[in-house]
Amino acid sequence: MEASKLLSRFEQQYGASPAPVRFFHAPGRVNLIGEHIDYNGGYVLPAALEFGTTLLIREREDHCVRLATTNFEYQLEIDVSALADAKQDQWTDYPIGVMNQLQQSDRGLTKGYELLFHGDIPNGAGLSSSASLEVVTAYALLTLEGHHIDRTDIALLSQRAENRFVGVNCGIMDQFAVAQGKLDHAILLLCDTLEYTHVPFQTDGYCLIIGNTNKRRGLVDSKYNERRAQCEEAVRALQAAYPHMTLLAHLTAEQFEAEADKIADDTVRARAAHVIAENDRVKQSVDALKNNDLIRFGELMNASHDSLRDLYEVSCEELDIMVKEARCIEGTLGSRMTGAGFGGCTVSLVREDAAEQFVVRVGAAYEEQTGLHPEFYICRVGDGVRELAPLAKTAKIDKEG
Repeated sequence: MEASKLLSRFEQQYGASPAPVRFFHAPGRVNLIGEHIDYNGGYVLPAALEFGTTLLIREREDHCVRLATTNFEYQLEIDVSALADAKQDQWTDYPIGVMNQLQQSDRGLTKGYELLFHGDIPNGAGLSSSASLEVVTAYALLTLEGHHIDRTDIALLSQRAENRFVGVNCGIMDQFAVAQGKLDHAILLLCDTLEYTHVPFQTDGYCLIIGNTNKRRGLVDSKYNERRAQCEEAVRALQAAYPHMTLLAHLTAEQFEAEADKIADDTVRARAAHVIAENDRVKQSVDALKNNDLIRFGELMNASHDSLRDLYEVSCEELDIMVKEARCIEGTLGSRMTGAGFGGCTVSLVREDAAEQFVVRVGAAYEEQTGLHPEFYICRVGDGVRELAPLAKTAKIDKEG
């Protein structure tokens, strides 16, 4: 949507005021490789996307906070003093949760605000619309309140908002990628310590294609908790050999192979095997990118999906069909599920001149086999959260937010 149209929508929603309207943007994210590794203390390789959430915000002279979005009808108006009791089980819980956490960190709001959000991240697709919403709120309010901007702090604050206020036990990867994203770079993040580096993602002649299966992800919460419990069980079993280890990803492949038989349950052993191998694949992927070896990177993407399907068992028929059809397209270097699994999205690295054929052929084959109509997003790696320049008010921001 054009920024000028968003500004008109804002003024229609809230009326005119001498106070300026400021524009902020936070991206969605895709995890390129390193799935179900964050809570096991290992490496992940996410990247910010070009599309995301745009926030228009304006100060008020009172202590009233008003929230609306172009995406849903539900709106909320609340006094700053009542934030702690403002949970509504609505989309507003994400920005209100951030305001609540700012309050608890002695950076509470000193005035009221009017906020209008516009998101172009497909909801429920696993591209982290919630983290985008949280991070853009935190960044904008810290900016307007005159506080120091620390992107890691913003990621941690946003995660706390989702854990403690919204009630979702998410890891740090989503918020971190949204806050720390960098144009044409992926982020190598060690989830245990939050050490990170930006890794150049030079894909000249290639693009990322996100494929949304539009499969409802009804099993995610229960299976996610089950997988976490299985990994914890594996840790307890392996502590007989490695008493000081607390997270699976602390082990090397060689250490795991030497003591894997300590895990009596075959299923639990398979879960652990995925974690160990996937953590290693992330490190190999970084080497491939540094060597500009996209063919090797694609091979690792394929191996990641196969492991998630066979060892970790978090894929599903729809994801497997989309990945299989993607790999049939000449020009596809790699394709895998991304996110928690049981539906959601795939990510594929595809030669640019094959992208149109990819969308048409994979889409038709997928719909024929599943009866579901997929959606595809051809995209590049974008920047993390930022304020948009005032000139953006007259420019198109379809790709920016």
